[in-house]
Amino acid sequence: MNPELSHYRRIVFLTGAGISAASGLRTYRGPGGIWDDAEVAECGHVHTLHTQPQRTWALFGGMREPVAAAAPNAAHLALARFEATLGPEHDFLLITQNIDGLHQRAGSRRVVELHGNVSTTRCSNDDCALVPYPDTTTHAGAVPRCPHCGSALRPDIVLFGEMLPMQALRHVQQALQDCDLFVAVGTSGTVTPAAEFVRGARYAGAHTVYLNLEPMRPRHPAFAEELIGPAEELLPRWLGTA
Repeated sequence: MNPELSHYRRIVFLTGAGISAASGLRTYRGPGGIWDDAEVAECGHVHTLHTQPQRTWALFGGMREPVAAAAPNAAHLALARFEATLGPEHDFLLITQNIDGLHQRAGSRRVVELHGNVSTTRCSNDDCALVPYPDTTTHAGAVPRCPHCGSALRPDIVLFGEMLPMQALRHVQQALQDCDLFVAVGTSGTVTPAAEFVRGARYAGAHTVYLNLEPMRPRHPAFAEELIGPAEELLPRWLGTA
């Protein structure tokens, strides 16, 4: 572990799509981002799921093969190794906006997936008892149906127009209230509510760090420190896990 980090006891990391770019996965915003295409962004809205679920599956089912083929990069592995060095006196939480599951595949254990996981399927009927399950099928040919209630199945992710899971938010809010180090990695810092997490951490007295390929402009006043460069290069060195 980096000696400069050794005195922190309650540590929260927030990661965005930029941390997975070196694994060959597209980011969501910025040059070449997935949501730059208005038609694609429309497919990611809950209204499209309700009216044209095949378009939802065309988008997110199509992500399953690239995600399955991707491997955790040095940034994912650095976070997992850093977590493994922490003792029982440490509290650690990794919050990710990503839906690729690469943090868990790298070995991270204490992970909150704010937006779900694209490789999990659940029923679109919230009253159905079907338990969400791992699923790598793209369902490109037809919308899959729930074996319990017959409703359309859906990727277990948060779409535009939907609320984030309350249980995940409660877990995050508790961690932010207590944290003394908050680090955002590979995220634009512009999407709420994740964009507000740094405010909560700063209010709690945490040291706040922004690590990204490009600087935030304008810079968020709640970040005390900014580290610029590729996450897969900077993070292992900064954490002392290289």
